[in-house]
Amino acid sequence: MLSTLRTDFRIIFERDPAARNWLEVLFCYPGLQALIFHRLAHWLYVIGIPFIPRLISHIARFFTGIEIHPGAAIGQGVFIDHGMGVVIGETAIIGDYALIYQGVTLGGTGKESGKRHPTLGENVVVGAGAKVLGNLQIGNNVRIGAGSVVLRDVPSNCTVVGIPGRIIYRSGVRVAPLEHNNLPDSEAEVIRALVDRIEALEEKIQSLQPSYVSEKTPVLAGNLPVNEDEQVKETTWCNLRDKAIQQFLDGAGI
Repeated sequence: MLSTLRTDFRIIFERDPAARNWLEVLFCYPGLQALIFHRLAHWLYVIGIPFIPRLISHIARFFTGIEIHPGAAIGQGVFIDHGMGVVIGETAIIGDYALIYQGVTLGGTGKESGKRHPTLGENVVVGAGAKVLGNLQIGNNVRIGAGSVVLRDVPSNCTVVGIPGRIIYRSGVRVAPLEHNNLPDSEAEVIRALVDRIEALEEKIQSLQPSYVSEKTPVLAGNLPVNEDEQVKETTWCNLRDKAIQQFLDGAGI
């Protein structure tokens, strides 16, 4: 246990540029404090001590804002950054060197018994506010974007974004755990494709329209003159690339 705690302590200096000295990390990092409480509670839980592990977990939640069930299995070198609102369920398994941000839930989807919480592989990054629900298998080196809701298994070396989470493969590209700005926007890509398709269809329709006469020239239907107010005017096509849509596609204001 002491070796694991030393690894938990050292990983903070590697992944948090704000970590400056050991005293600050030991007393001011709730993620580390929650893990210290959990290591003790988990050991007591495994050997079958009743009540005390849950009490330790409850005390840890009171002081840190992080709720970890004593039954959860957490590997070494795990870093819970900030951590407020993190919830980790009883049968959750977290691999070595995972990085978990505030507001993350590793939870279940109902009242089923047995293994009902996710299993995370090694070097997994779970962004702020992400929810991973159910007995899922999350592979190694997976990145889950902030605010995503993951409801299906994720193979290794993938990035997951969106609600529900969508898998985006990044073969051959190694991304550092802290590069949160290097996440694709799948919704913007779909909207961009739809906008391009709509504009192409409008251009096609416009090319098929007959040429209308000038608005000032009266139009005849058979031998009868048509009132100027009733004549067909040239269609004005909507340009979808207005400011609001372009800002969305560029990521502004999101």
